[in-house]
Amino acid sequence: MLTRISFLAIVLLLQACAAQSQLVHDELETVTRENLKYYLYYPEGYASEGDKEFGILLFLHGGGESGGELGWIKRNGPPRLLAEGKQFPFLILAPQNPHEKKWWNAQAVMQLLDSVVNTSNVDPKRIYLTGLSRGGSGAWELATQYPDRFAAMAVVCGMAPLPYAHWIDKKMPIWVFHGDKDDVISVDESDQMVNKLKEMGYDVRYTRYKGVGHNAWDRAYTTDSLYTWFAKQKRLD
Repeated sequence: MLTRISFLAIVLLLQACAAQSQLVHDELETVTRENLKYYLYYPEGYASEGDKEFGILLFLHGGGESGGELGWIKRNGPPRLLAEGKQFPFLILAPQNPHEKKWWNAQAVMQLLDSVVNTSNVDPKRIYLTGLSRGGSGAWELATQYPDRFAAMAVVCGMAPLPYAHWIDKKMPIWVFHGDKDDVISVDESDQMVNKLKEMGYDVRYTRYKGVGHNAWDRAYTTDSLYTWFAKQKRLD
């Protein structure tokens, strides 16, 4: 008898608790802050050209340059070439990812880019995008989240989720570089993405380096025709 009474008491208690549960509808406005250090290069003649508008290249570095001194981003890509004295016909914006183990904060990068574009003599129809390794993955992401912003994109050995192909602007020319011996980010990533883009009618070039490992960027970013290709691109819309 006591056992049955105890059982009924437990059931009634659970029912009472269940009756008190509820689904709350609410919202919270969140704010994400990011501190981005960066280098900004102005081409020769920028100051003397008056109101002439220039293009700008946004460069995203790889994981090895993240979370340390700003000078680390001079190790590779366009910042390295600038440090060696190379001249470019457009501005170059090279932010540093402040997090050693995190992906690029796409929203923060775009806020920085917008700030530079709005305060410089930049043609908003000639904004170019490039990145290597983790920065290459970030470039693919930016191209999907902001498909109407970039005139052209070059990606070096970045991870490339296939669904991204459906979200990238078909009017944006793309150039992909990858080494076929890459043991960090498999060349299959670029192979499959390039094939998908070509099937869908995109304007895409592919430079697949034979016998090259993860460091495809040394050869990619010393390809002079890459920068003449960038300089020729302009959004038509």
